[in-house]
Amino acid sequence: MKISTKGRYGLTIMMELSVKFGEGPTSLKSIAERNQLSEHYLEQLIAPLRNAGLVKSIRGAYGGYVLSQDPETITAGDVIRILEGPISPVDFTEEDDPAKRNLWLRIRDSIAGVLDSTTLADLVNYKEEGQSDSYMFYI
Repeated sequence: MKISTKGRYGLTIMMELSVKFGEGPTSLKSIAERNQLSEHYLEQLIAPLRNAGLVKSIRGAYGGYVLSQDPETITAGDVIRILEGPISPVDFTEEDDPAKRNLWLRIRDSIAGVLDSTTLADLVNYKEEGQSDSYMFYI
């Protein structure tokens, strides 16, 4: 399964909104500028996220978008399914070899497990292993 730009940019939007959660609305223009993305494309992606109830739009001069729930309750799987559709590495039929069918199901379940166990809060708070917050010099 390959995640398209829809899914990748959708996660970018949701991560940006997660960082600003509780601080008021964020405009798509500011998200687009920070990430060097097309604002027009982000507008197309925000609609399904709003229709699914993951984000709310706020009108007005200082309007924009906010998450409708805490970032710890929204998973990467929620976002990917809304923008990409069902998670499935291949289209398989009942006629497929049972061993291959089982393999495709295990792959699908593994991908879904990772996406569903990763919240927006996990993504915005991620630090690479071994990465420290500050440099320490010894003399």
